[in-house]
Amino acid sequence: MIVKILKKSATFRAVRYNTGKVDKDRGELLLVRNFGALQGLENLRPQDYVNYLEAVSARSTRIKYPQFHVAISTKGRAHSKEDLSDIAQKWMEDMGYGNQPYLLIFHRDTANNHVHLVSTRVGRDGKKISDKYEKIRAYRVLNQIMGKDERQATSADLKKALDYSFSTRAQFMMILETRGYTLALKDGAYAISKYGKELASIDVAKVDERIAAREKDKGRVAQVRAIIERYRSKYDPTPYATDAGYSSTLFSFLYEKFGLQAVFHGKSGKPPYGYTLIDHAAKAVYKGGEVMPMGEFIAHRATTGGRQQPHSSQPEPHAWSQTKPTLDRPWETDSAIDTTDPDMALVALDISISDDIDDEATLGRNRRRKKKARTNTR
Repeated sequence: MIVKILKKSATFRAVRYNTGKVDKDRGELLLVRNFGALQGLENLRPQDYVNYLEAVSARSTRIKYPQFHVAISTKGRAHSKEDLSDIAQKWMEDMGYGNQPYLLIFHRDTANNHVHLVSTRVGRDGKKISDKYEKIRAYRVLNQIMGKDERQATSADLKKALDYSFSTRAQFMMILETRGYTLALKDGAYAISKYGKELASIDVAKVDERIAAREKDKGRVAQVRAIIERYRSKYDPTPYATDAGYSSTLFSFLYEKFGLQAVFHGKSGKPPYGYTLIDHAAKAVYKGGEVMPMGEFIAHRATTGGRQQPHSSQPEPHAWSQTKPTLDRPWETDSAIDTTDPDMALVALDISISDDIDDEATLGRNRRRKKKARTNTR
């Protein structure tokens, strides 16, 4: 299960976004909480809710972005709308929004059941509801509600990471970093952190043992290359910038279809010049050059009917899935919500790989700037 604090806004446009879902029978208004006498009226319009939220928010002129918009999503249909409603109400209470006016809307227009919550960050006393370490607390609170043992989950993720075949320490780190962890080298061991706290550690010697034991499967590498060749005539392989780093229409498809996750490497504001490929199906990590050099990868632009497909700097539908697996693979995350809508720009949590690059000298410098452990080679 995931929780996302969505795009900030000076207005309460999320109200109309969600009521629009209800009007199109793609959503259901489950709860109207703490709207005072407004709740006793019939045939309310979206603007009535907006007016009330604006009236509460007007008690503070210092808060420029009063809208508080959150989505809580489960994997597939694992939780019903009633389950999600209960979870969401407990989450709002523990986050300090239990007495705030808020709307709770269930969405049923994606493969994953999810709810949206819309409220104001301004309390009735005119003070801002605390947003200190908000993104970290969001998951801590959700984990507590769901009874999730964070240390146990981290231990399980670490065990899964060690099942992968990788050739460098940096590749091992990347496997965990794509799961939202951060790693720091301390006294011969990697400290593994998430949700703002250290949850596990592993001796570097054990990582090096896995590196030494690696045997590259040339047959699988050839198979992966053949898969890329087959589909890049239909999907544009050219990387484009996103808020979280880089994406590619081709690899968005390949991730959903085959569990092939590409992590592009490059400096902010410049095109990527390398990539690493995580093969979740075969539990292996490859340097991009082992499969297809970057130059060759981007030289062949996708074509349809002999014409080059237009390329946009904006994500195409489902491009977000590159960082959100949706198949039942050995290592799967909960899928996100409707990210193709401009109001649904999700905020990534604890992802720290976007600036990792395929060059050891620069990699070391970048990790030192970010206070990360230096690794050997990719």
